[in-house]
Amino acid sequence: MKASQFLISTLKEAPADAEVVSHKLMMRAGMIKKLGAGIYNYMPMGLRVIRKVEAIVREEMNRAGAVELSMPVIQPAELWQETGRFEKMGPELLRIKDRHDRDFVVQPTSEEVVTDIARQEIRSYKQLPKNFYQIQTKFRDERRPRFGLMRGREFIMKDAYSFDRDQAAAKASYQVMAQAYRKIFDRFGLTYRAVAADSGAIGGDLSEEFQVIAATGEDAIVYCPDSDYAANMEKAEALPPKGPRAEPAQAMTRTPTPGKSTCADVAALLKVPLHTTVKSLVLATDELNDYDEVVKTKVWLLLLRGDHDMNEVKVGKTPGLDAGFRFATVEEIEAHFGCKPGYLGPVGLKQPLHIVADREVAAMSDWICGANEMDVHLTGVNWGRDLPEPDLVADIRNVVAGDASPDGKGALAIERGIEVGHVFYLGTKYSQAMNATFLDENGKPQFMEMGCYGIGITRLPAAAIEQNHDERGIIWPDAIAPFTVVLCPISPDRSPEVKAAAETLYAELLAAGVDVLLDDRGERPGAMFADWELIGVPHRVTIGDRALKEGQIEYQHRRDAASTRVPVTDALAFLKTRLGL
Repeated sequence: MKASQFLISTLKEAPADAEVVSHKLMMRAGMIKKLGAGIYNYMPMGLRVIRKVEAIVREEMNRAGAVELSMPVIQPAELWQETGRFEKMGPELLRIKDRHDRDFVVQPTSEEVVTDIARQEIRSYKQLPKNFYQIQTKFRDERRPRFGLMRGREFIMKDAYSFDRDQAAAKASYQVMAQAYRKIFDRFGLTYRAVAADSGAIGGDLSEEFQVIAATGEDAIVYCPDSDYAANMEKAEALPPKGPRAEPAQAMTRTPTPGKSTCADVAALLKVPLHTTVKSLVLATDELNDYDEVVKTKVWLLLLRGDHDMNEVKVGKTPGLDAGFRFATVEEIEAHFGCKPGYLGPVGLKQPLHIVADREVAAMSDWICGANEMDVHLTGVNWGRDLPEPDLVADIRNVVAGDASPDGKGALAIERGIEVGHVFYLGTKYSQAMNATFLDENGKPQFMEMGCYGIGITRLPAAAIEQNHDERGIIWPDAIAPFTVVLCPISPDRSPEVKAAAETLYAELLAAGVDVLLDDRGERPGAMFADWELIGVPHRVTIGDRALKEGQIEYQHRRDAASTRVPVTDALAFLKTRLGL
């Protein structure tokens, strides 16, 4: 490709609404153009990156035995109503009507449609296993689309769905996909982690996220540097403290804390470590009748150490709270504590409630909490002596760096990541809802066991940029760069020798199968180099009259601080070596 034939539309400044690095650089490099909130045109330079991502994904999915198909973007609501997701999915699911007033959805994912295909096409155990995948446009009506392709409304995703005869076979298919994903992300040339994850609303009990490591990532990744343990924050277990609870050493005392309503402020006032304080979080669960009317409400008090944060996913799996919970109202809090939030504690309650203590809190002695009285806290509080043991002890907090690794092989560390892939074992969640069965060896119908596997095709380039950039622009890994090599002749219109040398090397690289671009625009060197540093092409060759007279060209990798001179006669061999050809 020659630059004069291509569309290069770089900008000196990013639009004002571009917040994160990838959004700014993709806009400046002319890779995407905003059409509406969370909706972008994929411009030629950006589309080349996307197509390379797709090609790697497609090759590895095919190699793993998956079969490609394509499902419609617009799907009949009837299928989604079979699983209940038409009503349950909420406003992110874009619902539309056709001219006949029939309900449709704009697909955010395709479990229903692919299950419908399977129940029509798969009749016998002899046809299993099967894995269908597509690379297709999706739409999720995000309330606040932001960060460019990182959290857009329209995006391209690879979604795959496996169908098996039993749980053992389904888990084997899951492992095949998990290994295929590792090969895919290895080929992208990005630093990533595969982490154990909570499967969330989509269902299932075996799940991994693939996270591209980036300081700007939205997700916290928990891992052990001394082992293979890795999980996302929602999944990472906080182990209980070792050893028995210490005996009380202090008397429980009412301590004035005027105007100090947070654990941090109380700890500072009393000159004690924050981890000696306990925070109170008040939740409620509602029992509904068949008309969705509240017939009974239970109030729950969750106790966490002052320096720890509640993990809502873990709380949502706690017995009694696993059917759904909400934060209690001020009225409910005052009825049970006799006090407004800020000075709450488990001692001297006005009405009984259910107390859930985090594992750390259950092991504490002589701790500090609210006294259910304005401007007062209790110090020296102890289980058994000052209040009954908690109704339930559970892991309900986020882990912190330095916590013991759940595999017992060291301490945990935390880094940031961007989720770009997710694999789930779904079981029969969708096949049961849609009556997708096959006949086993005995001629009896059985529900198909399913798995689900996604990769954010258009999110991945943004994640790659968040991980690979500098003050000058993008630094693409070779595998997904829009062009692998760019040739930059200096003033070719004034030097026939420069022009000829550039054309010769360009032809040789094309013949060798290299994805090369020849910049024949006649730009000044500074402007030309700035464009390619911004766009992030990893390998640049400069052909100038002065060096050429000495039989040399100049090579510079995007990460190099300076160029390297290479004899013209060795240029092709040198580049092939650098490109691993």
